[in-house]
Amino acid sequence: MQYINGSFQHRLEQYGALSSMSRKGNCWDNAVAESFFHTLKGELTRHQRYHTREEAKRSIFEYIFNFYNNKRRHSHLKYMTPIEFEKAALMLKR
Repeated sequence: MQYINGSFQHRLEQYGALSSMSRKGNCWDNAVAESFFHTLKGELTRHQRYHTREEAKRSIFEYIFNFYNNKRRHSHLKYMTPIEFEKAALMLKR
């Protein structure tokens, strides 16, 4: 497991980053993030070949902000987009 490897941890420390891992044997600790990255990989990155890091960053940014948040309907959000769901939640608070 790369993320617990000593040299990987040392590299993180060099850049002032902290690793974060869920509790051993508990896949539910990070379920929302795991679900998002599964979707991202399945809908975008597995089907793309990026030639540069910038190209990958731009593609992922566009996917998240132009499609995932604004057009992709989520069953967990009653088939609304995240933006629609957030707007509806704000209206209920008023």
